[in-house]
Amino acid sequence: NYIWLHFKSKNFRSPICYNIVMNPQGKVVVITGSTSGLGRSLAKIFVQAGAQVIVNGLKKSEVAKTAKEISGFGIVADVSKEKDIVALAKKTLKKFGRIDVWINNAGVWAAHAPVEKLDTKRLRKMIDVNLLGTIYCSKAALIEMKKKGSGTIINILSTSALTGRPGSSGYCASKYGAVGFTKSLALEVRNSNIKVLAIYPGGMQTHLFDEKKPTDIDTYMDPNFVAQKILENFRKENPDEEIIIKNPEKVY
Repeated sequence: NYIWLHFKSKNFRSPICYNIVMNPQGKVVVITGSTSGLGRSLAKIFVQAGAQVIVNGLKKSEVAKTAKEISGFGIVADVSKEKDIVALAKKTLKKFGRIDVWINNAGVWAAHAPVEKLDTKRLRKMIDVNLLGTIYCSKAALIEMKKKGSGTIINILSTSALTGRPGSSGYCASKYGAVGFTKSLALEVRNSNIKVLAIYPGGMQTHLFDEKKPTDIDTYMDPNFVAQKILENFRKENPDEEIIIKNPEKVY
């Protein structure tokens, strides 16, 4: 498959051809928080594309069930605990011998509330999972990818990391922090064969919102649609380092 692109300057116009060669076939892919929602959709679509997928979650029963259903390999780990993530990386290496792709998808959310009513315990949890979890996992993945000289880290962020939102200060803060880390990491590996991709999806119809569903949740995206867009970008020879995924039928 080929994508034909044209770029144009004042006095120059020329076709450029990019061959899509980032084939998931045979890749060892770790996906955190992959027992439900977008993580599960990503795990399923990467397995279908021929990858060896490590399914991750907090509950042993859910990890085992999901891994069996999609033909993946399950490993229980809490992304907010660095020792768990070190163990996750080691178990993956013991089973498959390498880590090709690591997708930081695990995340938590809290129902909207003004700052003066912000539950600081919930805030700590969001920081621990959404920010520190992304850092711990990226560090573990990077250590192994540097050893073999290649790899891809994909951080699932949020459109909430692009603009402030009333009632969502804690969640936005955790995601803004993850964006700062992701941009810095991308710069650190700029001259290597390791790619860092940032994904900014809009709202999705997942269990993340079970606590309090938004009134317009019917307009939120199917996680399978978002997973497909992420895989399409990964397949490119030169994937976009940052992509925003929104419902094309929704008015923002």
